Amino acid sequence: MSAFRRHNVIAYVFLAPALLLLALFSFWPVLYGSYLSFTDFSLVRTTHWVGWDNYRYIFGNAMFVSGLKNSLLFLSIVPFIQIGAIVLATLVNTQLPAICWFRAAYYVPVVTTVAVVGIMWGFMFHDQGALNYVLLKLHAINQPLGWLSDDSLAIFSIMFVSLWRGLGWYMVMYLAALQSIPAEMQEAAVLDGANRWQRFWKITVPMLFPTIMVCTIMSVLAALKAYQEVDVLTQGGPMNSTFTALYYAYDQGLKHLKLPRGLAASFVMSLSCIAIALACLRYLKPRHR
Repeated sequence: MSAFRRHNVIAYVFLAPALLLLALFSFWPVLYGSYLSFTDFSLVRTTHWVGWDNYRYIFGNAMFVSGLKNSLLFLSIVPFIQIGAIVLATLVNTQLPAICWFRAAYYVPVVTTVAVVGIMWGFMFHDQGALNYVLLKLHAINQPLGWLSDDSLAIFSIMFVSLWRGLGWYMVMYLAALQSIPAEMQEAAVLDGANRWQRFWKITVPMLFPTIMVCTIMSVLAALKAYQEVDVLTQGGPMNSTFTALYYAYDQGLKHLKLPRGLAASFVMSLSCIAIALACLRYLKPRHR
């Protein structure tokens, strides 16, 4: 056996446990779940192949269509998350005293459990909660707003919570990218007479572009898979106005035990995530490549 093949065998031996776990808990459930989405699977009766019936049902169901629109609406927070994270990373990329405390403070929402986030923002968004109290005192509103009880506001309130939770995570990634930029490039630009704004656009942004691409894809996929905030804050209400496509899959599959319909919705979202990720990889490439 050649040295090259021997190294390959050794590599696959070390990879085998991880590949086995992926096969058992990721690849097989995806494949089997995709198959079940074309059946009338039930725990109490014989399973039959029904073809596209489950897909026709969900696309004819107003709740799923509304959830799909809400999932796409969540994509509108992606630019705000990315721009906000870059701004925060730039602000904390200094050597000021106690700057580590500011970095930790911005990262706290990331490590805060969803249950705590739900309790905190539920209190903030309550009709008699802190947010309405402050706005009333500032005379910004004339009467309390139903941030989570008004069907025209609830989805945007949840989107804001998602934005708040995501900023710290992407800030850390951008901060690491900023600190990897060679200081000599910035010093050379200063000697050439470039101001701070020119240095940011001509040096910092191009050097950050690979990180921007990765973070954008991650935040797009996270937005499409929005579920946790909906579950802890509104459970899809009021009047089903905060249903997302993934929450619809959970509602059908686990709450109402219509597993094939839930799997069909999940499969549609999986294909959507793959398609959008491929589009991002295609159109977010650096210009010089």
